[in-house]
Amino acid sequence: MGKCLRTSASPHSNNTATTPRTSAQPAAMKVLSISLALLSTATSAFRAPSGTTSLRLVNRHARVPLRMNIPTPTVEGGATPEEIKEAADKMAPPSSFYELQIASVRAAQDAIRDGYRLLEVEFPPLPASVLEMDDVSAYDVAKANVNLALDFAKAFATTGSSGKVAVMLPDESECNIMLEDLKLDKNPYPNVLLTSLRRSEEGDTRIFKPENVLIGLLGRGSGGTVKPIENTKMYVVVVASAQELPDIEELYNQIKDVEQGSTEEPPVIVMYNLKLDVLRGDLGAPAFPGKDFQDRFLSRVKPVYYLRTRQYSRSTNKPPFILNYQGCLFRSYPGHFQTLLDTGTGRYRKVCGNDIRPALGEFKEQLTDALREEGAIPSKEEEGKLFGFLRTGYKTTTWWEEERTEAGLEWRT
Repeated sequence: MGKCLRTSASPHSNNTATTPRTSAQPAAMKVLSISLALLSTATSAFRAPSGTTSLRLVNRHARVPLRMNIPTPTVEGGATPEEIKEAADKMAPPSSFYELQIASVRAAQDAIRDGYRLLEVEFPPLPASVLEMDDVSAYDVAKANVNLALDFAKAFATTGSSGKVAVMLPDESECNIMLEDLKLDKNPYPNVLLTSLRRSEEGDTRIFKPENVLIGLLGRGSGGTVKPIENTKMYVVVVASAQELPDIEELYNQIKDVEQGSTEEPPVIVMYNLKLDVLRGDLGAPAFPGKDFQDRFLSRVKPVYYLRTRQYSRSTNKPPFILNYQGCLFRSYPGHFQTLLDTGTGRYRKVCGNDIRPALGEFKEQLTDALREEGAIPSKEEEGKLFGFLRTGYKTTTWWEEERTEAGLEWRT
């Protein structure tokens, strides 16, 4: 477990616009509602849905001015690696998707400069007020992820024959549906390609391919349908499920080595909003990759920009007897993992920083300790060891968060 560095850093701004909820909206009104929420400057994707009541804390931090957009020193400006990391450690969560795109691109650039080739970018793709709407489907979330991934790819696409960036969906059918729905062609921007991991041979115009169904059911590779794209320096993978993760590994194995004597760097693969923490839970189940896939591949993926919110409830012996609280785990490379507590005033307060990514149970305990310091819940001594054990249980980590001898440390650092 990483050492939690306690801090009294300033709170982080996180204003949320409210979007009315309706149970049955016409399609046009639905699109309009989502568009207005995305365009609103006050909208934030990073608050929990309003169904969870935030704890409102009145403390010494509440009146401290916000520290947003802390500039990260550039290498060209002569900053040392220590200065760059110190600035990243203090970076606040974004208050808009515009800030988020800038920060995620910069974090990925820093990681690539340090030699990492397997990257993870993770954040809520829609504002919380939109995600909680009754008529927002998984496909709406997928479309938002594709649009965000295309914007992300534009920042890395360069002129020249070897500057292409490919945004990849799992298969051709999903890609064709997305192209038609978003009214895009396969090259929506210069040197940006929207394509798929599995691609048929040229001239194969069949709509239904039974061999792909068989390959998918057996889970024995792609049958040669996963191929790298010539002159591509980055692959951004979106909307992939746990069963499709081995296709990403197959692509990586084909591109990770460069010819001896070549001055070019191997291409980069970015796993964009795949919710790898959720997909890891499927490993080992029937028809899914085995748990060794975490050790062999997923543990080598570096989280360069990571923002996940969590909500919890806790009973108390004082009114209101049920306390709802929430926080988020935030990281912008090369900064550490920040445990942030939502104060309920539209701001986050930094609880501590971790050089090693905390397990889910450890993250919850860090938030709980912060509430104990504020006097919002009883201390451990007042609560008693037995009652505290009954709350947490014997096991507070998932199997992939435990020490595994064959796993890499990239996913935790």
